[in-house]
Amino acid sequence: MKPSKTSKQWMREHINDPFVQQAQKDGYRSRAAYKLIEINEKDHLIKPGMVIVDLGATPGGWCQVAGAIMGETGKVIALDLLPLEPLRGVEFIQGDFRDEAVLKKLEESLQGKPVGLVISDMAPNFSGVSAVDQDRSIYLAELAMEFAFDHLTRDGSFLVKVFQGTGFEAYMKLMRTKFTRVVARKPKASRDRSSEVYLLGTGKLE
Repeated sequence: MKPSKTSKQWMREHINDPFVQQAQKDGYRSRAAYKLIEINEKDHLIKPGMVIVDLGATPGGWCQVAGAIMGETGKVIALDLLPLEPLRGVEFIQGDFRDEAVLKKLEESLQGKPVGLVISDMAPNFSGVSAVDQDRSIYLAELAMEFAFDHLTRDGSFLVKVFQGTGFEAYMKLMRTKFTRVVARKPKASRDRSSEVYLLGTGKLE
């Protein structure tokens, strides 16, 4: 099949993207790594010895950053439907995080340790129909928040990608009922034309 004009344009933009080029130089698996790096530098989320769960981790940019910052201390557990090439210091569980069998594996992996941070850079497979895609993205974000609230220790933090549009304000309002502080972040590595924004909830409420 001949590549479409849109896909050619995306590929050209991707190849010329300075963050893509920098990721290749720095050995990061995706340009998304710089989003977490910038947010962490500002908000100091990742702390030595903590347990971090990365939802929708593949290809591994975020858990790669988290693992490198923590070094030999703490634990990073990554979950995704797709396989993940092994990363040092990262334990990977393949499957749907809503699945009971996957959750059981997670509980076993935690070994009773509390989760201090849940991160989610998930996005749905886009259909091209904006209303449908927005609904899907909000639904994923809702599932991620539910997971975070169920597993985070008191005062734990939650970082999630959300697309601005229908349902965004309602999502943020709900998040404010679950965390002491909720702020929006738009890191430099997030393309200007993208409606994505990262919501950070700190201080999980009882």
